[in-house]
Amino acid sequence: MRDVFPDAVIALIPMMRGYAMSLTRSRSEADDLVQDTLVRAWRFRTAYEPGTNLKAWLYKILRNIFYSNHARRRLMVQDADGRLTAQLSCTPEQEWQVEFGDLLRSLDRLTPDTRDALLLIVVAGLSYDEAAEVCGCATGTLKSRVSRARARLAELLDYDLPAARRHLARRPAAPRGANELPGRA
Repeated sequence: MRDVFPDAVIALIPMMRGYAMSLTRSRSEADDLVQDTLVRAWRFRTAYEPGTNLKAWLYKILRNIFYSNHARRRLMVQDADGRLTAQLSCTPEQEWQVEFGDLLRSLDRLTPDTRDALLLIVVAGLSYDEAAEVCGCATGTLKSRVSRARARLAELLDYDLPAARRHLARRPAAPRGANELPGRA
């Protein structure tokens, strides 16, 4: 048995174009609307019940697509000259993510002793004496490990450590105890 659905839909295309033109008042938008309707009708052709009004079914699809698009379009701002778009900006996050990934990979390349010493001082905020106690070494040894860890990280990250130290030296000194955690002397 021959499927008459395609032929019946094709026969209704001129009428659908007329209806779409009356809704959109634009030839190109009407053509797009009819095309979207045909695609959706073909995709859901099994939902059509033979013997019912195919024209009404297609017009309902067309009308639903039109109003869905119209509602979507109302939420959009027209910016033909690009002035509004030029005002929009957001800071890129990718660069920080890449740099953070580089830092993590570089930390993995440090020796365990130097990495632990650096993390205890910089991340955990311990004093050199406290970190030395945690590591089971002399304070001077811990300071040396932290210094080596910083130098190696600077090398791995291609960071100019002497320039950073000069920059920090030019900054006003923080009040005593400002970098210490609460409850620490």
